[in-house]
Amino acid sequence: MSELREAAMSSKAWPFEEARRVLKRYQKAPPEKGYVLFQTGYGPSGLPHIGTFGEVARTSMVRHAFEQLSDIPTKLICFSDDMDGFRKVPGNVPMQEELKQDLNLPLTKVRDPFGTHESFAQHNNARLCEFLDSFGFDYEFASATEYYTSGRFDEMLLVALERFDKIMEIMLPTLGPERRETYSPFLPISPKTGHVLQVPTLERNVAKGTIVYEEPDGERVEIPVTGGHVKMQWKPDWALRWAALGVDYEMSGKDLIDSVTQSSKICRALGKLPPESLSYELFNDEHGQKISKSKGNGLSMEEWLTYAAPESLSYFMYQKPKTAKRLYFDVIPKAVDEYHQQLRAYPGQELKAQLNNPVWHIHGGEVPESTLIVPFAMLLNLASVSGAEDKETLWGFIRRYAPEATAETHPDLDQAAGFAVRYYNDFVKPTRQHRAPTEQEREALEALKAALQAYDGPIEDEALQSVVYAIGRERFDPMRAWFTALYEVLLGASQGPRFGGFIALYGVPETIALIDKALAGELA
Repeated sequence: MSELREAAMSSKAWPFEEARRVLKRYQKAPPEKGYVLFQTGYGPSGLPHIGTFGEVARTSMVRHAFEQLSDIPTKLICFSDDMDGFRKVPGNVPMQEELKQDLNLPLTKVRDPFGTHESFAQHNNARLCEFLDSFGFDYEFASATEYYTSGRFDEMLLVALERFDKIMEIMLPTLGPERRETYSPFLPISPKTGHVLQVPTLERNVAKGTIVYEEPDGERVEIPVTGGHVKMQWKPDWALRWAALGVDYEMSGKDLIDSVTQSSKICRALGKLPPESLSYELFNDEHGQKISKSKGNGLSMEEWLTYAAPESLSYFMYQKPKTAKRLYFDVIPKAVDEYHQQLRAYPGQELKAQLNNPVWHIHGGEVPESTLIVPFAMLLNLASVSGAEDKETLWGFIRRYAPEATAETHPDLDQAAGFAVRYYNDFVKPTRQHRAPTEQEREALEALKAALQAYDGPIEDEALQSVVYAIGRERFDPMRAWFTALYEVLLGASQGPRFGGFIALYGVPETIALIDKALAGELA
């Protein structure tokens, strides 16, 4: 056994823990289908969003972890439930009135309000693939419409017809009295209207592979359950997919725990083993409310990528998937800086620690070097005190602080400088609030100014931090009060960077001038 595989077998990183559960399925014999199948699901009634990214990113991490544990080939499919009935017109698309005419049609039969594809589902599927491709995910796209109509689900649909009563026994206790009256696991696609009908199954003919139902106009119709003439209700549909394709792993949000439970029972009723699953916690907005596509609260994918690189989002997604997290603009700077801290730590770590490092999972073991030599939080403070309108302003300070650095040699830094200016102008500037110093703080700032005027040591983070620390140690207990004063009086923020590092980057004369402004009441 290789050293990497041995370390992976005992790694406490959650993707390895998940991967070991998948591996247990094949302790006795490899999969008959020849590969281990990972799946993520997508509902194309809306555009791909931050949750879609999170699910594919996390599943890819588990898949890569599995590949370190086993030589069994793997596959990841991103399954689009595009045969689902169009139940509601999304508020954020054009052609609202026209789309109302397409309600209840399968999503692949609904007109594309953007006018670029044959259907709304195809438009959203194309956006999904573009989205996933832009992040370099390795996946195979799967369409429910194609799988139902091509016959790929036919064999399992006939098993479902034969085991109709077992499926009903599982589903009926989970439904309200009214729903029970009309419920059927099969949703006929009406030959008359093309609608996906939610109607009871009146008769079943297992030998012929057909069901009989009643159209809204009262006519009784017999149709085969194969060939795309029906689709399954949501929970039986999920089970059908797992059973027909042999899905080994699929994660889903905590809000789907009941669906996973019922679909797993149905999958067993169809004679197959349900996949290993992980229920991840959902994201909350700044008020602690669950993020929802329809509400549009929280933070979108595009918004995150306006202020930070995608790797920082992958880092955010990696962290504790079973813990609820606030997903709002203010988490971005911390995610960027922590991601780069992990990158810098990686080369000096032993293999075991490397496998527990989020960056190993984010980059599939091919971990790049960080060129962010100034933390993102520091760049934000620099943008704040310099009133930067473009990243070139920040580079003026960076070149003096690190003469060897250029945009070409330090691409992470160059990119972060641009993001920092944008973030500062959109979020920091509107809320920045300086306050006047207290008498004690005023005296301490005078002392810091004098110490900096007399300073002739190296312009380095640690040396300047010692100067700042010495002033505070004599005057403040706890010391935190001194640093809070520096941030609130000089930077207009409640927290900030190591102040010695800030002085080294901003410049000693510039910091003295900043203190003068604060003492003269020009900042507050």
